[in-house]
Amino acid sequence: MRARNCSVTVVVLALAAMGLVGCATPGDWAKAVVGVSTTPIEDARPGALAKVFDSGYKACYEKTEAVLKAMPNVTIYAKTGGMIAVYWKRVNTTPVGVFFTQVDASHTKVEVASPSTTGKEWVAQNVFAGEALAEAPLQKFD
Repeated sequence: MRARNCSVTVVVLALAAMGLVGCATPGDWAKAVVGVSTTPIEDARPGALAKVFDSGYKACYEKTEAVLKAMPNVTIYAKTGGMIAVYWKRVNTTPVGVFFTQVDASHTKVEVASPSTTGKEWVAQNVFAGEALAEAPLQKFD
């Protein structure tokens, strides 16, 4: 029995050591386990769809948040400085991120990123229109 406890301890310590060697922080690991990590959408940001709005940062952020809340099958799961992360729950749960960058006092750049092209396009269509549109098309697998 004692040998078994020792073996379990060694395995747990080895896994913890491997985790600490990587780039992910313990917070990232916890978010991934719970299912609220924003890493996939942050990694997808270089391929984001973007639009510059003629409105200040705060107003643009608030209006976009209202659109996201009104969209069918969309749930906000994280808000950080400059980003709102949502899950689009159509065929499966798809993470989509909406990023905000202040261009100047009266212009804000909004970028919509996702590992899913369909999810990115659907959320961007709503956000860029400034309103929640009718139900989204079925998601393509990409």
